[in-house]
Amino acid sequence: MKVGFLINPIAGMGGRVGLKGTDGVYREAVERGAEPVASHRAERCLTEIRQGHTWYAPGGVMGGSLLRKFFPTDAIHTVGRRVSSPSDSTTDDTKKAVEHLVDEGVDIILFCGGDGTARDIFTVIGDKVPMLGIPSGVKMHSGVFGVNPEATAELFNMYADGSASLGKVEIMDLDEDRYREGSWEFVLHGEALSVNEPHYIQLGKQSFRAVGDDEIKDDIASYLIEEMERHPRDLFVLGPGSTTGRIQELLGLEYTLLGVDLLRGGKVVRSDASESDITEAASGGDIKIVVSVIGNQGFFLGRGNQQISPKVVRLAGLKNLYIISTPSKLQRTPLLRVDTGDPELDREIREKGYIRVLQGFREYRLVKVDG
Repeated sequence: MKVGFLINPIAGMGGRVGLKGTDGVYREAVERGAEPVASHRAERCLTEIRQGHTWYAPGGVMGGSLLRKFFPTDAIHTVGRRVSSPSDSTTDDTKKAVEHLVDEGVDIILFCGGDGTARDIFTVIGDKVPMLGIPSGVKMHSGVFGVNPEATAELFNMYADGSASLGKVEIMDLDEDRYREGSWEFVLHGEALSVNEPHYIQLGKQSFRAVGDDEIKDDIASYLIEEMERHPRDLFVLGPGSTTGRIQELLGLEYTLLGVDLLRGGKVVRSDASESDITEAASGGDIKIVVSVIGNQGFFLGRGNQQISPKVVRLAGLKNLYIISTPSKLQRTPLLRVDTGDPELDREIREKGYIRVLQGFREYRLVKVDG
């Protein structure tokens, strides 16, 4: 195949430092200590892709340099402007690079980024050229992404050998400025062509509500408040979402709907915390992590809560991980998934086979982890 390849080199940098995205805040992310993650995730994917294709990519950090680590020089063709450092890359660079890839007649565009990158590519190609994403953003709700970099490689290989077909998927995105302010509003930009294989491709996020959900959230929150009372010295790391937020509501505290809050002894230690905030606050007791499940997708780590990084998870230990969900959400979320950025930690979690999900007051359900 003729393959177009593209990396958004700043994608995902805002996650661990609590910025909930990198669009328009790259310099702030760097000032907070953010490091590039996209190239590493792209490398994990390319490692698994079979030889025999012809590659087209912009030079430098937007794709060309990384391809040379995996494929013969004569199989790689550079298009468009060479970008030497992540700070020099722009949305316009992405769109112009895609225009060059289309001019070259590529059969598919493999890219590494998040929903913003998918949207930029889609504005150029519409549904004329298939696209397939290596997940690297903070928020990823479009249907073009594999569940992790290795799954994206498997999708690519299946499409290349004819064992997977194409289908229409939604391109979704959030306004990051509104997102940082706590507004959770999705915009449907259209339907793109992508590889259609449900086991490896992530589905779009869905919200679920059933009669009694509010009461169930109260039950879950009451149990976790009881846990806080039993462990007053421990740091409770509460991930994003209204289910986790209900804990603070019952305690009479304000909460960050789309961020991570830290509590100890029933009091807020830090609101909207970053990875470094969590590790700095983790002294004098254990860490306990509370995260909710993304409906339909099944992710509980690695999507929208990158502040709860592999380092944080390892500090806490898997025994101190509370995964919470209402039963109505679990009914349509048959599998749990992780994509922390640490393949070894992801493997350790998946090897458990099943994980307990708190779905009421001291009421758990065992749910299969996607392996």
